[in-house]
Amino acid sequence: MTRVPFSGRRTLLIAGNTLREAVRQKLFNLLVLLALGLVIGVRYLRDFNFGSPELKFIADFGDGAISFFGAALTITATAQLFFSEIDNRTALTLLAKAVWRTEFIAGKFLGVAAVAAGFCVLLSATLAAVLWSRETALMREFPEVFAQGRVLHYGTLAVAGWLQWLKLAMLASGTLLIASFAQTQLYTVMMGFAILVICHLQNLAHGASWIARAMGGVIGWVFPDFQLFAVGIETDLPWGHIARLTVYALGHVAVAVALATYAFRKREI
Repeated sequence: MTRVPFSGRRTLLIAGNTLREAVRQKLFNLLVLLALGLVIGVRYLRDFNFGSPELKFIADFGDGAISFFGAALTITATAQLFFSEIDNRTALTLLAKAVWRTEFIAGKFLGVAAVAAGFCVLLSATLAAVLWSRETALMREFPEVFAQGRVLHYGTLAVAGWLQWLKLAMLASGTLLIASFAQTQLYTVMMGFAILVICHLQNLAHGASWIARAMGGVIGWVFPDFQLFAVGIETDLPWGHIARLTVYALGHVAVAVALATYAFRKREI
């Protein structure tokens, strides 16, 4: 392996193959269709309110659907695509052809990250179309409520989609880290959802006692805090804050992928 240099081209080829395999999976199509159905049909589930409260309900419900189904898709796709290579012995074939284990791990991550990006773009665009259509209808029906114009910031919706992708990228890297040393796909999926829960409930780890604060500090260093990425559709975030969140997320991704590479190098296939 040391006789050939690291190749970004080989990494991208593995990523592209991972993306194609993910798109062919029935589970991928099922989760995407379910998420699309919920986002498109959310207006029929709304509360009997008019004006901006209804739009906020649609935005929050759609954002929640993207978050939930995106997390389920990311965890299951990462575990399944990784272990399919191990179980079918294709990973052994690749690694025997002068492919670095670093390239293999990085390619798998980039492939899943591309899947998550496509999911976020598709669902965010669909949610924006639903919100635009409903807000336009409400503006015609209740012009006095929208005397100042549209109440939603659609640029913030794009930012929310970006932050959703950052969360999914961190979740994919964490799940890939588990997969790099786990023996079964089921264990990896279970631990992936455990990571998801921990990342969403970090604030509960901060208590009044010094022990609770110390434990919360350790958890905060090891696991990213997904609550930092929550954004309201009616408010604009400063670009500096978005940049800090991006650096924060990419830092966690880099560390997790590096650890996954190290663990995979020690693994016997």
